[in-house]
Amino acid sequence: MLFPVLSILEVTLHSIFALITKSGSMEFQYNYKIPSFFLRVALSVPYLWFVSDRLGFLGAHGQPHTGWGDWQHFMEYAAQTMSFVPGSLVPAFAVIATVCELGFGLLLLTGSFTRVAAIGSGTLSLLFAISMAISFGIESPLGYSVFTVSASSFLLAAIPEYKWSVDEWFLKNQHPDQPIKNRIA
Repeated sequence: MLFPVLSILEVTLHSIFALITKSGSMEFQYNYKIPSFFLRVALSVPYLWFVSDRLGFLGAHGQPHTGWGDWQHFMEYAAQTMSFVPGSLVPAFAVIATVCELGFGLLLLTGSFTRVAAIGSGTLSLLFAISMAISFGIESPLGYSVFTVSASSFLLAAIPEYKWSVDEWFLKNQHPDQPIKNRIA
């Protein structure tokens, strides 16, 4: 499901990092503008989509373009995915995961607290991938590229600057005389 998007992401990243300079020579440069923006959007939109689906905003269960359609069907899937967890804890973990997905989706889309949101996204998706592997076998998280989502999240956290983001806007307004690259830890 996410595999085609992430394959496009890989090709895009390779083509963006190799840039032609003004002199016409090909050089490897660190240009994070488009890759960081693309990673933020590619990670945030599915989170927001899945939350919308499980809350019924995309339509009822069984309608086109819905996976769960409501909370009840999502909880059935969550119980299957967390089959190794005591049943009494599944509802709490499902709510926590949903709140995290909504939060990470909004933060990544706007570029607010991007590094923290990316680390959280990477951790959440890694836990989900491990849960899928335990409950359904390793082919499940591999087939749905969940490990790739986790790795992409951690890659986003490692990028030194986030163009076209709330983070960048705050940094520009904090110390307008200092280059942004020197202000991002």
